[in-house]
Amino acid sequence: MVTGIIGRKLGMTQIFLPDGTAVPATVIKAGPCVVVQAKTAATDGYEAVQLGLVDAVQADANKPTQGHFKKAGVPPTRITREVKVKAGGDAVKAGDPVLVSMFNAGDRVDVIANGRGKGFQGVVRRHGFAGGAATHGSMFHRAPGSIGASSYPSRVIKGMRAAGRMGGKRITTLNLKVVSIDADQNLLVVRGAVPGAPNGVVLVRQAIAKKKDPVPQVEKAKKGKK
Repeated sequence: MVTGIIGRKLGMTQIFLPDGTAVPATVIKAGPCVVVQAKTAATDGYEAVQLGLVDAVQADANKPTQGHFKKAGVPPTRITREVKVKAGGDAVKAGDPVLVSMFNAGDRVDVIANGRGKGFQGVVRRHGFAGGAATHGSMFHRAPGSIGASSYPSRVIKGMRAAGRMGGKRITTLNLKVVSIDADQNLLVVRGAVPGAPNGVVLVRQAIAKKKDPVPQVEKAKKGKK
């Protein structure tokens, strides 16, 4: 059984729960995907599948790539990801479709994507440094301050927080709750925010460390009185 699917982040909105509470939500166009390669313990040493996102067909694929996809009998896709296979499920073979219907409302998922790149930033924005006084004549506003002693060790210690490139790294958001699914439109709505910009590629997988839903304090108090 495949445990994940490739999608695109469409954007954020808010939805109303049955009790009238408004919560933030992210809409993801999950799939449709196709299995490009099924990896087994006998041939590759582990169980996994390579998925291809159908909406991103690669028209200018080179010959090795065309041969790889020709074995599966599917057109070359520009976006591919590898996901694990859950033991005990049905056998997966190349060419099988992977759809958003693999998830259900109430499931917990992890979303993996590259965060927004923010370019070269200083220490105040990148690391949250306080900076100096903003008063007239200070001459020390957003500088990092001392980065090491001059007598000993007479060098900058490795790992010193400094200005540099910010963002653009792989981020995994854990335990997001699936609010609703639209199988006809391949839409998946999860509660909360996911990494990346709109139209960015995301990987949605079954949560590896599921957590229970939090119990409101009012309900806890009622149970205590009983």
